[in-house]
Amino acid sequence: MGRRAAGELEGDVLAALWAHGGPATLGDLLTGLGGDLAGNTVQTILTRLWRKGVVTRRRSGHGYLYAPSTAPAQLLADRMRAELESRTDRHAVLRRFVTGLSATDADALRAFLADDQTGR
Repeated sequence: MGRRAAGELEGDVLAALWAHGGPATLGDLLTGLGGDLAGNTVQTILTRLWRKGVVTRRRSGHGYLYAPSTAPAQLLADRMRAELESRTDRHAVLRRFVTGLSATDADALRAFLADDQTGR
């Protein structure tokens, strides 16, 4: 198995945390991840996520209990917004994004925008 990028590892750890369904220990997450990552690697990722504010942690014995601080959809929306804000030609990025949507997603976006315009 090749080396994974830090962002991919963070995504895997977050997915395991969301799948756990409640506060989780390092051991819980190692079990959820299937055992292909070392404990110190997962601990490092959890510490990074905690510093970024993506997870919360509270003391539990000699370790911590971790919980996601946001829902998956919110985290992805925040990342998309940050990526858009980092670009100089936001109009071109939005155009490329919207023109690449499936018909179903484009219809959903139109409905969301229409709801926003009417104040719903």
